[in-house]
Amino acid sequence: MLTGSRTTFKVRQMLPDIKERMLSQSSTSARSRDVFGLRCLPGECVLQRTVMVRKKLTAREGRGWLSGTLFCTHFRVAFVPQDSPKSDDNADPILLGDHDVALASIEKVVAVGPNRTKLVTPNSSLKFTPEELVLYCRDLRVMCFLFDRLTPDAQVIEITYTIAKTYQPLKPGSVLSFQNAALGSVEMKQFLSNRRRDSHMNWFESASDWEQELERCGATSWRVSSVNDRFEMSTSLSRFIVVPQKVLDTELKKSFAHFNEGRIPRWCWRHPRGSDLLRMSSFQNNIYHEKDDIRNLEMVLFGCQSSLCVVVELGDELPSPADIQLAHSRLRALCLGDISTSVSAPDDKWLSTLESTHWLDYIRSCLRKASEVSCLLRSGHLTVALQEVEDRDMSCVVSSLIQVMCDPHYRTQHGFQGLVQKEWVMAGHRFYSRFNYHRDSDKEESPVFLLFLDCVWHLWFQFPSRFQLTDDFLLALHDSVHLPLFSTFLSNCQRERCKRSQNVGQSYTPVNGWRDIPSLDSLSDPSDPPLPPVWDWALQYSRERQDRFSQPVSPMLPLQPLLNGNLNTNQDAHRLADTIPGSVFLLSRGTFTCPANLPPWRSGSSGVYKKSHRRALSSENVPGLERLLKAWAMAEFPQNIPATSGPKGPLDPYEPLLPLLMGPCMSLWRECYLRGALHAQAFSHPVSANRPHPVDCLAQEVQQLKDQLAQLSTSRSPNQLTVTAETQRTDTNLNQSTNNSTFLYSALRPRATPPPTSTNQHTSRGPSSASAAPLRPTNRDCNKHSFLFGHTAVAEARSDPRYHPPPSTTKLPKSNGPSLTS
Repeated sequence: MLTGSRTTFKVRQMLPDIKERMLSQSSTSARSRDVFGLRCLPGECVLQRTVMVRKKLTAREGRGWLSGTLFCTHFRVAFVPQDSPKSDDNADPILLGDHDVALASIEKVVAVGPNRTKLVTPNSSLKFTPEELVLYCRDLRVMCFLFDRLTPDAQVIEITYTIAKTYQPLKPGSVLSFQNAALGSVEMKQFLSNRRRDSHMNWFESASDWEQELERCGATSWRVSSVNDRFEMSTSLSRFIVVPQKVLDTELKKSFAHFNEGRIPRWCWRHPRGSDLLRMSSFQNNIYHEKDDIRNLEMVLFGCQSSLCVVVELGDELPSPADIQLAHSRLRALCLGDISTSVSAPDDKWLSTLESTHWLDYIRSCLRKASEVSCLLRSGHLTVALQEVEDRDMSCVVSSLIQVMCDPHYRTQHGFQGLVQKEWVMAGHRFYSRFNYHRDSDKEESPVFLLFLDCVWHLWFQFPSRFQLTDDFLLALHDSVHLPLFSTFLSNCQRERCKRSQNVGQSYTPVNGWRDIPSLDSLSDPSDPPLPPVWDWALQYSRERQDRFSQPVSPMLPLQPLLNGNLNTNQDAHRLADTIPGSVFLLSRGTFTCPANLPPWRSGSSGVYKKSHRRALSSENVPGLERLLKAWAMAEFPQNIPATSGPKGPLDPYEPLLPLLMGPCMSLWRECYLRGALHAQAFSHPVSANRPHPVDCLAQEVQQLKDQLAQLSTSRSPNQLTVTAETQRTDTNLNQSTNNSTFLYSALRPRATPPPTSTNQHTSRGPSSASAAPLRPTNRDCNKHSFLFGHTAVAEARSDPRYHPPPSTTKLPKSNGPSLTS
């Protein structure tokens, strides 16, 4: 009785604590559960567990092996280290841990035996006990697990079969099952519905968001139009578009039919010097052009400018989505080798094979085109319109790169996230079709967005001090693309996202246009989980990992934007603007032209209306425009200043970041593409892990050669660096961007740390990111640039005492091959 009374008394004392804990749990949408040491999501079931497993760590993780327990659930393959801290049951759920991989991200499962390897499929039969399990992922990671000799053979075989039967390559219908496994529980649905969006970034989903961007850029003569609020004018554009204030919605509606998919010229961004950036699709020539329609079209095309409009055709110089898909497939095969036999390209032919993929060539072409347009916008008082046939692929790449190069706001984490929302999500990039999550339309699959991330990484690699975001952020965004759980990437346009989020469908009639109708199937399906945006990083990564997404940058006074004016005081600019008002030029392959059929409605064969209210173009004005742009580009950075002198004034934060595009300066994103290369090509055990790989030996040799070249370049006499003004004026050809494409840029921004002199570091396929700076063009070659490239970070390069270019008699090799200095 005494014992029972004491027990009853203790229970009564614990009741308030139990009630408080129950209330706290009921107030939270979801809690993590600890199952055998694994922090599980609500509703997540552990299918198989294997103890005494070692995971091979990558170079980014510190190399070596980590002991722990391997789990397989119906959502992921999880690895819990042996010395990991105990999970907090009251913490918010995280979809994936640092050592986890989602089942939907797995591409192949390979079992490694004593003398053999086998590609394991759901119908495979193993005749040996695996010693090592290798998981090939779609994001180019390779997860390598080694089973201990004391691990029961039954557990090893069971978890191998369980993973092979559970991951099931994506097929129609499997994506929804995967989403339900991760987010389909009642607790997760309630938890996601209560999540708040990041208030520090611009989502560009409402009219106020666009007005906030107009105010930030100082574009006071533009307005936000809701003419496409119900997606009647264009099903692929967003609900709100930015147009000139002088164009009414009633007049604007007549312009949609003249462009492919109704994607009319619309505002994207305004340079502080007074230039506007527009985007549009190709013009429809088979439509009758009324006189009023012509006037409205030209008002929209010229925007708030009255002098010049440059149409940049993106289809001639940039790769097609099919080219990008083929190049990326070849790059995957090069980095991972043959998955089933672990055979890769020979080490002596690896770089030439990389060059044959054309992946770096496509990055170079995108950066070159963005650099051209950036210099045009810097000139001020003109409109630049990016034109693509469908305006949904390469137009997104170039417009985003331009804003990253010119606007420091988009080089921050929140600014970059808002940029992706504006130029990709709201602009109607076909994420769902390009990533082909369902594997039902291989013809439209193309990693255009991944190409853009690689281009941004190249800018970050050459200008690390100008970016507040880091390569960890870019890598996390790259990996999140391959996880079909986020609303950001699971739709082709805003209309499709609205249909899913609002559970409504739409019908079209000739009289009423698009109208919302209730979708009974969507409303009656309780298993359809809510999809969070990819920017909710707390669902994927811990706080420690998120802290590595950004870095402190030196504070710079922002340049106040000129409100719809012109910062230029050049008299030639005003004379040119007065002589050819309303002129439209075409920029293609680095050359300006003024064809008679640009715009198309001015041609006698393209439409019924043959006469425009604007004056015709004259080819005599093209050289004047080129001379004017060259003068604008060279005004603030004269080339005859010695390299040893410092900058004359404060750095303009809106000077475009123009990267070096020579062959040695184009680096492979090693931390992304080569993080699993050694795992894929050599299934090494701990006893042989200390033996250097042939690729590491090759990387060390390359590093030694670069160190020797750097020492030779620093030993040159500084008296040989001066170049006279007469020598610079000898180059009168303004259109050498095609033949001299490797000498378009003058100098590379120096790295924050000096190049290392030791080559004892082991790298994957190349030296580390802190390697010596790549080869730079000589002063003679620096002068061979087109009119668009004359002021590329010269001020910072001159202030670097470590950089002394070789004399003008030294020539660079003509090879444009890739480099592994990442």
